[in-house]
Amino acid sequence: MQEVPKRYDPKAIEKQWYDYWTGHKLFETFPDPDKKSFTIMMPPPNVTGRLHMGHALQGSVQDALIRIKRMQGYEALWLPGTDHAGIATQNVVEKNLKQNEGRTRHDVGRDEFIDKVWEWKDEYGAIIIDQMKQLGTSCDWSKERFTMDDGFSRAVQEVFVKLYDEGLIYRGNYLVNWCPVDMTALSDEEVDDLEKDGHLWYVRYPLADDPEQSITIATTRPETMLGDTAIAVHPDDERYQNLIGRRVTLPLVGRNFLSSPTTM
Repeated sequence: MQEVPKRYDPKAIEKQWYDYWTGHKLFETFPDPDKKSFTIMMPPPNVTGRLHMGHALQGSVQDALIRIKRMQGYEALWLPGTDHAGIATQNVVEKNLKQNEGRTRHDVGRDEFIDKVWEWKDEYGAIIIDQMKQLGTSCDWSKERFTMDDGFSRAVQEVFVKLYDEGLIYRGNYLVNWCPVDMTALSDEEVDDLEKDGHLWYVRYPLADDPEQSITIATTRPETMLGDTAIAVHPDDERYQNLIGRRVTLPLVGRNFLSSPTTM
């Protein structure tokens, strides 16, 4: 009688059963009017590298949900895929190019660099999918998608044009996060905020009819005083009762001054 192993060997068990599941199309879904549908869209992992524990946790929760719905009789689809990740993937490819070849994207040129990005996507996209399968995820792999598959970009463009034509979105001029290295705008999610000590400046505005009296404001942006046109105070604040309605000397007259800065 063969001795039962004292330790569980996942390599000897899990792959053969996963191949059995996928070989019998147990995870694939088909339109069925007699069944209720239930769908989970997998948040597509970025092809910037291998999966980590966070992906495993996220995948385990989704897998449990989809298996429960499948056993309850739903036509349960868990749609898998990967994400191009845009600038993040560009950065890791650039770092890899610098480390392995000592070159930058400017050295290799646009076309060759794009080819290298696609090579990276093919390599790490395959690694990610293999990792997902090793976790036993019950995705419908026949419907796997990539966020830059044919038709996706076109669909996004069509939606934006439609929203624009309906007046639901518009184009305007705004301050943006600009990366001087990649020479492109960045979203707020791609920016790491860094807190720094600033200064609180006190600006004295003399009254126009009595320069001996003044009102002082505090600001972290003293350069904006050149655009000041008025000072607003709370009408019930007893400190300013004698100043309400009176005029102050505007900055352009040059009669106000800054005190020493106070560190915030």
